[in-house]
Order: sequence, then structure tokens, then C-alpha cells
Amino acid sequence: MNLRQLTYFVRVVEAANMTRAADELRIAQPALGMQIKQLEEGLGVTLLTRHSRGVSPTAAGEKLFRRAVEILDLVALTHRELREDARESVRFGLTPSLMQIIGPELLLRISERAPHLAVSLTEEMSHLLVDSLHRAELDLILAYEVPDAPGCWRRALYQEDLVLVTATGDRNTAPISFTEALAHPLILPEPRDGVRSLVEKTATEHGLVLRLEHEVRSISGIKTLVARGPAAGILPYGTVLAEVAAGTLSARPIVAPVLRRTLYLAGSRKAGQLAALPIIRDAVAAAMTTLSAAVIGLGHPLPAAEPQQNA
Repeated sequence: MNLRQLTYFVRVVEAANMTRAADELRIAQPALGMQIKQLEEGLGVTLLTRHSRGVSPTAAGEKLFRRAVEILDLVALTHRELREDARESVRFGLTPSLMQIIGPELLLRISERAPHLAVSLTEEMSHLLVDSLHRAELDLILAYEVPDAPGCWRRALYQEDLVLVTATGDRNTAPISFTEALAHPLILPEPRDGVRSLVEKTATEHGLVLRLEHEVRSISGIKTLVARGPAAGILPYGTVLAEVAAGTLSARPIVAPVLRRTLYLAGSRKAGQLAALPIIRDAVAAAMTTLSAAVIGLGHPLPAAEPQQNA
């Protein structure tokens, strides 16, 4: 049994699929299978059950998985402690609206308190940030509706209400019911987007039908189309702050029911071992105050809580 075999085994269990694990590890599947077989033979136990959906750990496999995670984390921690003078780095992903509202503040706060930390910022929609985190392309993300996932942790920080966005010909800013909002022809993001999912789920629960005019992956594209035509959008208020202030778009809070999504700080095991993680968390908490002030009553910070971890 060696560290490479343990690393491969942990990745297979987390992926629940040999092909997916091989792709993520960037090795050939037969080579991965051989390493797992050698690990099983060396220990004298069967670690994985193969089935049509992929693989799952046996009772012995579950025990080894838990211990292997501890061993690999301890090895990583030891490496970090032996390189205390080395410069840490973190790849941090934010949504477009968060990048605009709190991105500069967040980067400055972290840089001031952790000048040794190299921070790389990435801007993308929430579900794409989640994908990047799972592929180990990012270490930390601030994204909405982050699901539980093996090998990652998450902390709920904030809840934000959605608004009906229209061209400025509609000057009414009073709250609008969800039923009335759906009477508009709508421009919405792609189906995997959290906003789209929430709108469709709520419509189904209330027996309502969407009038989907266009499906657009880009938030900026949605805003441009709404500003130019009769169709409306349903978006978080934070994404249209600048346009509402400039008078190019109008926004109305949606009520009965309120559509609300949750913002999470989520990270990998590597991010959990960063010496600067407490500084990053403090900077994120301070940025939530800025975010709340910006969205004027349509955002709701959540009480501090321990991160939820699914390792």
C-alpha cells in the first residue's frame, strides 16, 4: 500500500465511477484498475463493488476510505508545515454579480491581511463554478445553491431575493406576485442555472406555465435583450444594480411567493488546509455586509455556522 494507491482509491470512491475517476486523475482506466487491484491484493480484501452504475465501496472499502482521507490530509498538512515560508496560492471563483459588487473589496481585504497569499479570481455562473470546484480547477467558490459533494465543504452565508426585470418603459417598482410575473414573456438562463431551476420548480408547484421567450446563458445577454424588447427577466437584484441605478432597467421584487436563493462559500479539502483560510473567511463575512447594503433589503445574511462537510 502506497500513497499513490490511496490517492487513486479515494478518487474512485468520490467519483463512484472508474472512468470518471481515471479522467479526473488523467491516467488510463486500465492503469487505474490495476492500481486498485494491487491495493486489494496487498490488503487481502475486496474494496469495491462493481455494478452497472459504476462502483461503490464495500464495508472494508468504507473503512479504508475514511482512513485514507485522514492519511492524505495528514501528508498534505505535513508538506505545508515543512514549507511554512513558501507562498500559498488559492484559486477563487465568484459569480459575475458578486465580482462586480464585492470582488475588489474581497481581494483587497485578503491581500492586506495575507500578503503572502497569491489569489487568482475567476468569474463564472454558479453551476459552472461548482463544476470547476469538483474538477479541482478551483479551490474556493462563492456561488449559489451549491450541492453537497464528496471531498468538498460548504458554508451557507446569505440569501438573496429574485426580482422581475423589465425595460425602463415600465416605471412601476412595487412588488409583483409570482403569478403576475409569469404573465410576461420571459428571458431566462439555461436549465442548469440555479435561477432557472428555482423559477421552474416554483411554477410547477403552483400549477403555472412559463412563457419562455428566449434562453440565454449570459447574464449580460439577458439584460441587453430585456432592455431592448418587451420580454422580461427574473434575476437576482445584485445582477442589475448598475442598470437600475443608470435607469436602463427596472426591477420589481417578486412576492407570493418570494423567490430566494442561498449563497455558499464552498471549498475543497486543499482549501480547508490553507493557513490563510481564517483570513479569507473573515474577508468574505465583511463583504456580506457590503452585499446586503447594495441590494437594499433584498438580501439576508445568515447566522454564522460551522461549514458542512461531505468528505
